[in-house]
Amino acid sequence: MTMTFSRKFLAMLSALLMLSACASRAPNQTDYTAFRNSKPHSILVLPPINDTSDIGATHGMLAQMTMPLAEAGYYVVPVAEMDETFKHNGLTTPTDIQNVAPAKLREIFGADAALYTTVTSYGTKFVVVDSKTVVSANAKLVDLRSGDELWKGSATANGNEVGYNVGAGNGSLIGMVVGGIAKQVTHSLTDKSFDVAGLTSQRLLATGDKTGLLYGPRSPKFGTD
Repeated sequence: MTMTFSRKFLAMLSALLMLSACASRAPNQTDYTAFRNSKPHSILVLPPINDTSDIGATHGMLAQMTMPLAEAGYYVVPVAEMDETFKHNGLTTPTDIQNVAPAKLREIFGADAALYTTVTSYGTKFVVVDSKTVVSANAKLVDLRSGDELWKGSATANGNEVGYNVGAGNGSLIGMVVGGIAKQVTHSLTDKSFDVAGLTSQRLLATGDKTGLLYGPRSPKFGTD
């Protein structure tokens, strides 16, 4: 009886371990079925919604999101054309623009898909003995013909990754505090958030990995992912 109980216990433990392994892998797996069926050729990049206190977040991200998509092999509706069209129709805020029905966006711009983005962090913050510029965002790609979500992702980057690490003094607490303040002032005066947003955009819209966008039809790698 003890032997039977042990076998049952081991079987249950094995099943739990398998379920745990599947659960841990799930976040790293992206279902591209809808994306592959949709085969979008053109993308409309909508102005990102700004969930930060920095008024420059929307334009800082928007200005650098078309290039990664173009390099990935997609035709991207020019930002100036998009902006002027919405203004002509009385839409000036990202929230109002992102609330326009997909079918209407398709009718106006003729794009196959639209990119909806939200900026969640943007700017330089002083934290105890250091100061760091951080830009974070999440996005989703929606088929304008069906309204289906084709892909979603998120990314973040900080100023130290793009070469804006100002020294923090001689290693003393006062030195580190002064160094942190110096970084915050330097970043604020030169708007380092814009450069960090460029790295965030590249990561957010990257192709060629397990969770990124698929290559577009203009890319020589189209259909290989």
